[in-house]
Amino acid sequence: MKLLNLLLASSLSLGAAWAPAGSSTFRSPVSRTSLRMAIDYNDPVVAEEFAKVQPLTYEEVEQELQECGVRPGATMNDMEVKLMLVEMRLRLSGRLNGEEPKKKPTKFSSTFEELMWTKPAFEEFYNTLKAKDDHNSMNVVSEFVNNPEMARQRYAKTYRGLLRQCEAAMTAPPPVKSATLQFSGFPANMGEAGCKMTLESIGAVAEFECSEDEDFPVLKGTVTFEDIESAKKAVAQYHGMDMGMGTSLELNAL
Repeated sequence: MKLLNLLLASSLSLGAAWAPAGSSTFRSPVSRTSLRMAIDYNDPVVAEEFAKVQPLTYEEVEQELQECGVRPGATMNDMEVKLMLVEMRLRLSGRLNGEEPKKKPTKFSSTFEELMWTKPAFEEFYNTLKAKDDHNSMNVVSEFVNNPEMARQRYAKTYRGLLRQCEAAMTAPPPVKSATLQFSGFPANMGEAGCKMTLESIGAVAEFECSEDEDFPVLKGTVTFEDIESAKKAVAQYHGMDMGMGTSLELNAL
């Protein structure tokens, strides 16, 4: 924490740091607005996320920001850009201001709710609209995923680009930017040893822990591979696999 405060003290002010990007993978037809700054640099959660961002190059940080429609200011230094990414990640994951992660529901009330829980790319896409207070696009997206035919009839002309971006987000594979994955859905009768062996068949495992879910007879936990390529292979091979028990395997990078 002292290191983070020292780095912050040496950095210039972040005022007006958030600026809209010229292009984005999921670009809204509605004009962009500046994002709000709301981050507590004394929060341990911020320090933890900063430790993950610090090793990244300027180009890697800039690319991740632009993928979410955010462009760093021309005069910002390396530290300021990294702090911007820290805030964006915390904002999109709902971890600002000490918020506790919400527990995944056992049943979903709508297709929209299911996508927000099971499709990271869609969640990121929607939360980017939310962070910009783009309520019109948010309403269109929500209606589209719950009633696509009706939404196409209403918005095919005025929001054609947004609907295409929404479809891309709905079908996009989970992004893997870390060797650590959170998993859920392996049958409980595999046991911890069987689950670990299954993942080790993909690549060498550095850390592993799992437990049985309280609501379903499945295993959940985390696994850290020795390299990110193995993590990508695990997601490509197992994420979304139907286990025949009314559940699908979920593997998402942390």
